[in-house]
Amino acid sequence: MSLQLGAIVDALGGELHGDATLSIERLSPLQNAQPDALSFLSHPKYQQELAASKAACVIVSPAMQEAAAARGAFIVTPDPYLYFARLTQLWKSHHARPEADLIHPSAVIHPEAHVDATARVGALCVVERGARVGADTVLKSRVTVSEDCTIGDRCLLHPGVVIGADGFGLALHQGAWVKIEQLGAVRIGNDVEIGANTCIDRGALDDTVIEDGVKLDNLIQIGHNVRVGKNTAMAGCVGVAGSATIGANCTFGGGAIVLGHLTVADGVHVSAATVVTRSIHKAGQYTGMFPIDDNASWEKNAATLKQLHSLRERLKALEKALPKK
Repeated sequence: MSLQLGAIVDALGGELHGDATLSIERLSPLQNAQPDALSFLSHPKYQQELAASKAACVIVSPAMQEAAAARGAFIVTPDPYLYFARLTQLWKSHHARPEADLIHPSAVIHPEAHVDATARVGALCVVERGARVGADTVLKSRVTVSEDCTIGDRCLLHPGVVIGADGFGLALHQGAWVKIEQLGAVRIGNDVEIGANTCIDRGALDDTVIEDGVKLDNLIQIGHNVRVGKNTAMAGCVGVAGSATIGANCTFGGGAIVLGHLTVADGVHVSAATVVTRSIHKAGQYTGMFPIDDNASWEKNAATLKQLHSLRERLKALEKALPKK
């Protein structure tokens, strides 16, 4: 199924320079686009790819208008990446396959659970007693929503998500571990997306809370009693230990770790593979990883780093021994 450029602009806006009747058969990145594709340029550093692209039409910012005009049809919009995001939604809505049953026959829903009449529950999902699933929310296959946990409206949970497994709470007694029952639940707000095989543990006493608009990638672990502020986004393999409080509008790169009982302010951006070992009270970008290097250089730097404290003490002693001016 195709869409004409005129129909796309009518739906999404933007300023079209080109034939409105031109038919678009697919969406493609600049470097792979063929003459039937619509593509986009989100950053000037890809300008060379724009010139070489075979795309039928390209979405560009006003700053790239002249370069786009040199090669063919284009749509001008202030934010090409945002335009592209909305274009993918438009494209999907026009190419959606026929909907199957809202509740897959293999799903198991406890009689005391509540699933909104507009929600979708995929194959092999389990919705336990007292759980609630909001309007227009979609649970893909094998999602588990444990007892008394709640999912808001318009959420999307990808395959394998587990909401409300026990948090990791244990007390050491005479060399053995005594389980601390996890008596809280998980509360997830509206418009939340949770990636495949991500786990959000139930609270020990209070609930674990994921606020509205949060986006979580695949394979993320959220510990018990964590609170994640609205519109925060986390890339794959992020881990948040128990009782951490994450502010609103934060971002976490892949593999970042937040230790337990810490607070992260609103508007904090943590780079990939960074370990957050203290609370962050001020918005900004934070990075804490050891730079990659060839192994021989890395080993030398790592060995030097281990001696840093003794070198510091020796330097202080030398400074102290110098004659005072």
